[in-house]
Amino acid sequence: MISVAEAIQLVRENTVALESERVGLSDALGRVLAEDIVADSDLPPFDRAQMDGYAVRAHDVQDAPVRLRIIGESAAGKGWHDEMQEGQAVRIMTGAPVPKGADAVQQVELTHELRDGTVVEILESVEVGRSIVKQGSEITKAETVLRAGVPINAAMVAALASFGYAEVSVGRRPRIAVFSTGTELVNVDEIPGRDQIRDSNNYTIEAYARLGNASIERLPLAGDEPTSLARRIKKAAKVSDIVITSGGVSMGVYDYTKTALKDLSAELFFERVALKPGKPTVFGRLPNGTLFFGLPGNPVSVSVTFHLFVRTAIWTMQGRSDPAVKQEDAVLAKSVKGTKDRESYLPAQVFTNDDGQLVAFPLKWGGSSDFVAFASATALIVIPAGITNVEAESIVKIVRLPA
Repeated sequence: MISVAEAIQLVRENTVALESERVGLSDALGRVLAEDIVADSDLPPFDRAQMDGYAVRAHDVQDAPVRLRIIGESAAGKGWHDEMQEGQAVRIMTGAPVPKGADAVQQVELTHELRDGTVVEILESVEVGRSIVKQGSEITKAETVLRAGVPINAAMVAALASFGYAEVSVGRRPRIAVFSTGTELVNVDEIPGRDQIRDSNNYTIEAYARLGNASIERLPLAGDEPTSLARRIKKAAKVSDIVITSGGVSMGVYDYTKTALKDLSAELFFERVALKPGKPTVFGRLPNGTLFFGLPGNPVSVSVTFHLFVRTAIWTMQGRSDPAVKQEDAVLAKSVKGTKDRESYLPAQVFTNDDGQLVAFPLKWGGSSDFVAFASATALIVIPAGITNVEAESIVKIVRLPA
């Protein structure tokens, strides 16, 4: 049995980034950059007015109020491109180019136009540089704007568009095949018979995989027969980068997943992790190079192990520079219990208090099968192995659940 940190490291070491592909900017949201984004111009590309008003020479208005002759107008997209002289002003709009010769902008509220708009009275003085954004002050031409390896969020789209990236190179989406094992399972649209339950794991894994920008195919349920299971895994591996099963990885009489993998000559990197919930998680590689994850059958275990291990592989395949889950500090709202030999990941809701601190409120739950309580979780509280009790007000580590 290995630690969670060792398991995550094994996932990273044995997962290879996929090839990149080019997508249109409208389809880039959430994808992982496979190239550096470089500015093709200064930003702003010219000295730009920050507000509506008048472009002036600061020296001309130092003894305000003064009157200046209006000689033109500079608007966004239609600048005034002559040179301004002493005693002159140019009417200017927010975002417009500042005319040559001007070194300040006085806001329109501190001015008054006279003589049918041919003269402006500047009511207060203004210092050099006021309300002007200098050319290149935000970024200069050839400077790197975004680095490869980061996922594209909505805030980044403006930068991509502004520097002409109508298409962008991103990591390919991993192709994932998923199916659940177990004769006790029926499809979600069926009424369970005696001793049966509906399959939820396929849909949970599909949801998390889509949040990670993977392409996923849900396959029909599999039973508990090793030869058939091996055949199903082999077939799925032919068209997938990752095959994921749930159930059949414990030590029970009908847990045949590892038997099927051995029949397929799969290379297993780990079979048990010092983790609660999720100890019997399997990670390996099939002979054709396809990765395999065998997740436990209990729904909460599926969520925890996917978040820690499968998501790490998905992000690594897309070339993300920080694929593993990130831990944050939070104040524990109520005492919790850990375990002696395993690292515990306990469901919690996280919020920010009036002091700006993250607070983790542990949820009352009945263990790895309690998916109803887990449905309210927004994060997992991490309790190291060997710590059996953590008091309220302690600082703990948390990892956020994707939403």
